[in-house]
Formats: sequence, structure tokens, C-alpha cells
Amino acid sequence: MSIEIVHPHPMTNTHILVHDFEYFEPTSLAEAISILSEYGNRACVLAGGTFLLVQMKMENLPIECLVNINKLPELDRVSSPEGKLLIGARSTIRTCRNMPKIRANYTALAEACDAFGSMQIQMMGTIGGNVCNGSPASDTVPALIALDAHLALLMPDGERVIPIEDFLLEPGKTNLRSGELLTSIHLPPPQPNTGSAFIKVSRVKADLAKVSAAATLVRDGDRIVDCRLALGAVAPTVMRARQAEASLIGRTFDTELALQAGSVASEEVSPIDDVRSTAWYRRQIVKALIHDVLNVAWERTNGSRPFGGFEKSDRTTTPETRRTTTLRVGPGEKHLIQMMVNGKTHSLWVEPNELLLNVLRDQLQLTGTKYGCGIGECGACTVQLNGKPALSCLVLAIAADGSEVLTVEGLQAPDGQLDPLQEAFIEHKGFQCGYCTPGILMITKSLLEEIPSPTEDDVRSYLRGNRCRCTGFASIVRSVMNYIESHTVN
Repeated sequence: MSIEIVHPHPMTNTHILVHDFEYFEPTSLAEAISILSEYGNRACVLAGGTFLLVQMKMENLPIECLVNINKLPELDRVSSPEGKLLIGARSTIRTCRNMPKIRANYTALAEACDAFGSMQIQMMGTIGGNVCNGSPASDTVPALIALDAHLALLMPDGERVIPIEDFLLEPGKTNLRSGELLTSIHLPPPQPNTGSAFIKVSRVKADLAKVSAAATLVRDGDRIVDCRLALGAVAPTVMRARQAEASLIGRTFDTELALQAGSVASEEVSPIDDVRSTAWYRRQIVKALIHDVLNVAWERTNGSRPFGGFEKSDRTTTPETRRTTTLRVGPGEKHLIQMMVNGKTHSLWVEPNELLLNVLRDQLQLTGTKYGCGIGECGACTVQLNGKPALSCLVLAIAADGSEVLTVEGLQAPDGQLDPLQEAFIEHKGFQCGYCTPGILMITKSLLEEIPSPTEDDVRSYLRGNRCRCTGFASIVRSVMNYIESHTVN
């Protein structure tokens, strides 16, 4: 499948979706495949939406039909037949990051998910969407290649399963055929004495990779008996470093060998100069990353504990309501949805291209949720959607039918008394102009629900997708930590 990027004009309004499209919400995989087959390349699949809606807002992707697969539970399932791990394509990045079996047996993938964007993007984005974007800077794909993942692709006349390497063609282009849908990702059973790791270098933690590297090693005593290396953001697609692999297999592992493999890999890549880095720098980083990722993976081949920070609960909630027939709404048509917002049920007429952010502000007059970048980078529009943090600028209102939404207005008591977290921000100077504060409060509420006693590192990591142009980050972290200290039960 090829996504053609067009540029109608240099400026666009990222607060809205300017063009109309037909909206489908199928109730079965068969119906989804039927719609995709009928519309072909004129249709796009909506899952997390964190890439697709950005492209649509930027007017880079004018589509005629959007097929929402978020009400298909088959795509969320995770199973382990015959020792393999099958991950549903709609599993979120955060779900994969927290899954005990992935942390223990496929650690490189857990690390890649942990390095993925902001917390809101982790909660919303899906592993299938990250694969199908075809980005050479994808976080999960290097890990999946290093782990020898295969993709299950459903089409009208059956299913095909292919190695993930065969799925990647060029930037933004994959081997997804017209009418096909990625349904699951298959990981083979890990061999004994296997270790894997993923490392990423980026400008800031929530950014795309300058360079990323993933490795899987199998050891026999002091020798490497099998090895897979993958690199991101250094070629037109995520790539295998096959020459570096060959230089390792059968050899006794040591730091010098890892350095040599890094030098070999640096000659295999074909990086470019872009806004994130230069080609020269990327080649130098490849040397260091291969050395580092090999050392970490080797340490894990002896069964040592994977990297820390994963003893967290995975809060996943899904609306109980499910349609019995496919929903179809034409371009420009209005459809009646129901949402519970801050504890009150609202019935609202919306068009397919209306955003949750706009509906909250314009129809419900809940203006605490702010317009910011419009493309999911600033966090100012953060709300809780079905108990999880979400960027309301990247959620279609029609897709939120039947959902529960909590905005910053819902934090205060019915009598207007502020939430203790809001009071902590006032007391410890956690805001200046206050524009970004609602989003920061909402992501912090999610943090405290998922990790009741977070460390300062947890706070900084969880809030990394929210930007404040006035205070910087110190006073915000100070406000959160003081709240935690005053509300921790000893």
C-alpha cells in the first residue's frame, strides 16, 4: 500500500479536519474487509489515529472513506499458541509495554514501546498502526525485526503470513495490498539462553529516533550461536544489519567484538541529513548503539532480570456498548452520539470530521480543554477517555460514541471546590498563564491512578508529552511531588 502525500498549500489549520469523508464502523472483521475491498486505496483504517489524523489535518492525506476498527475485539486479543505470542494489531503501545510475557521473553519490544512518544500516544497508538505507517523511524519495528516477527494479513479470500522484513518497501510504503487488514503480529517462541534489547537516540524523549537499534542474541557458553540486528532511521526502511550479524555468529562475545560489529554496521547503513540529524552523526551513533545494545542483550542471555520500571498496572477500559449493525455516515451528514462527560450524559449531533476537542468546547462549552498544536505534540488538549489519557485533538467525536470523558472541569467538586491536585499546583507555582495546566492536570491524574506512589523519574517520564512555555518543568514536577508526599499513606 502506498500513501501519496500531497501539499495543497503551505499553511493549514490543525484545529480542524477541513475535508469531508464517509465514515464506517463495522461490527465484524468480515464487514471491515468487505468495506476495504470495495473502496480500495480510497479508504484508510482508523485505529489509534495518532498518525492518520495528523496527516489528514495537515491536508497531506485526502481520503474518501474512513473505516474505524476500534469496536472489533478480535483485534485486541493476545494469545500464546504452541509457545508463540500472537499480539492483536489493535493492542496499544502501552499494553505491549506493560505485558509481563513481552517484558520477560521479548524485552526489546517492551523497551521500544517504553521509548515510544508521549504517554498519551502510548495509550492511544497501536502496534499495528506503527507497523503499517512504514516509517523508517518507527520504534517498534526494529525490535520486531530483531525478534523475527511475522504479520498476519487478512484479505477477502483468506490470510497470508509474511515476515515483517518483507512488509517494508520504502518510506511510507508497505506490502499491504488493497482490501487487506493487518490483524495480528506473531513472535516465535524464544530459544533458551536468548536475550534482546532496544536503544534509541532522539532529540528529546518524546521525539522520533535519530537512530535506534535492536538486537537478539542466543548464546552457548561464551559463544554467539545466533544473532539478529535491526536499525531504525538510517535507511529508507528499518533494516537488518546482516553483515554485522555475520561478523558475530560463532564468535566468543566480548566488548571488542561488539565494537567491531558496530563499525561493520555503520558501513551498511545509508542515512540522510534531515532536521533531526546529519548522516555523518548517524553513522557514528550506529557504532555506539550496536556496541551498547549487544552488551545489554548479552547480559540478558543468562536470564538476568530485564530492565526495570515495569511493575505497573495496565489500566484498559473499553465501552460496553457494541453495535449490532455497521454504522455508515456519509460526508457532511450528522449522526447522533451519546457521551457521558464529567458524569452527565449528553446527546450530540456530529459530522464524521468533527473532533472531540471541538465538540467539548463548542457544543458543551467546556473550554478548559485547550487548543494547542493540533497534532498531538503539546498535550494541552488532554482529557481522560474511558479512563485513559487521550489527545482530544486526535479523536473523532463520532468515534467516541458511548464513551466516558473527563475534562479538567470534572476535577472540581459540585460545589466548586478545587481538586487537591489543583490546589497543589497553585501552592507550588506549577503554572503561570495556565494555558497548558488543564492538560498537565489530566495527565497527572492518569499517572496517579496507574502508579499511586510514583517516583520523580516516573513523573518526568509520564508527563514528557506535555509542554509548558512559561515555567519550564521544574515547578510542575515540584507541584506533583508535593501532592504525592502530602497524600501518600504510610
